Amino acid sequence: MSAEIGYGAQPDVIAALLAAAGGRAVVLSYDEDRSFAAVSLSRFGSVGSSRLDWSGVEVLQSSPVFDGGELRGLLGGLARPDELAVVFWGNLAVPSLALEVGLVATHADMILECCSACWVYLVDSGILIEFQDGEGFTAGRVPR
Repeated sequence: MSAEIGYGAQPDVIAALLAAAGGRAVVLSYDEDRSFAAVSLSRFGSVGSSRLDWSGVEVLQSSPVFDGGELRGLLGGLARPDELAVVFWGNLAVPSLALEVGLVATHADMILECCSACWVYLVDSGILIEFQDGEGFTAGRVPR
């Protein structure tokens, strides 16, 4: 099965998050997901199958903590509440979302419960935040 065919096949994983966002989150199509990935995730090398290689990248913050409070604090220091964010999951079967940073902060706990790995791309700031369950987060500037 190709990535495009499998993309978004498990929307139930984010159903509660979408309901909580009250229509203010947009589920991205496969093409939209790939377009945002091309300017963010795809500019990093990888370590293993799902971790980004942060060597040679300007790392802004990192922490071993993996919870909603830590994500809220991080977002508050890196972006405006009205900035566009794209949330990618560690599984392409779960469709990516576009929503304002303020909504990501409000629903941070729900976001982190959806998958064991996710990435939040702050579109205007050019910053990517990586979360790996059990390992915490890393935030840094996307390489050009």
